[in-house]
Amino acid sequence: MGGVTDREADSAVPAADPVPFDLASMRKQYRAEGLSETELATTPVEQFARWFKQAATDGGLFEPNAMVVSTADAEGRPSSRTVLLKHFDEQGFVFYTNYDSRKARELDANPYVSLLFPWHPVARQVVVTGVARRTGRDETAAYFRTRPHGSQLGAWASAQSAVVAGRRALDAAYAELAARYPEGEQVPVPPHWGGFRVVPEAVEFWQGRENRLHDRLRYVAEGGGSWRVERLSP
Repeated sequence: MGGVTDREADSAVPAADPVPFDLASMRKQYRAEGLSETELATTPVEQFARWFKQAATDGGLFEPNAMVVSTADAEGRPSSRTVLLKHFDEQGFVFYTNYDSRKARELDANPYVSLLFPWHPVARQVVVTGVARRTGRDETAAYFRTRPHGSQLGAWASAQSAVVAGRRALDAAYAELAARYPEGEQVPVPPHWGGFRVVPEAVEFWQGRENRLHDRLRYVAEGGGSWRVERLSP
């Protein structure tokens, strides 16, 4: 009695589609109104403040201060992760992290960094490229005191980017710290934790437009606090 060969059985089973959606046809039509050179603020930080306020109040974004931080190691191999922006002014854009983390080690070896704010609901994005420098300990301590008690303990409990045995080990480390520093007791600032200030060399404002003819206006630092604005092709 003949049977079905393995090859025949394999051919009888339809191949699974690795992509459940037609990605090529997934597209949105962006807004008609755009961004012109005459509308721009004098500095990129002023322009960022305008857009950030709109994103935070009218944009419907969950975390408008969430940004993708991209770094590269000494060999040029890139890595990216989402981090929260905690401060910005004319001196730069500030975020905090564990100085033993991958991003911090890469910034120590190669201080050039890119920040991307993906404000999809309003069809906007901002890209900041520049050089990252560590914040001073006084500035770091002042910010650390504003963090919730649990987040302060978390900065001690997590050896960020290091391999851990499992979730149980992480929870046990946190529980030990919670017993040592109960709610209401001051938690010391970890010596291995602090901020980076990204001093911008260029800041691009991207506004989605109809027919994929997007507006891309970029500020480029020229020294002495002055900026050149250039339009990029979409």
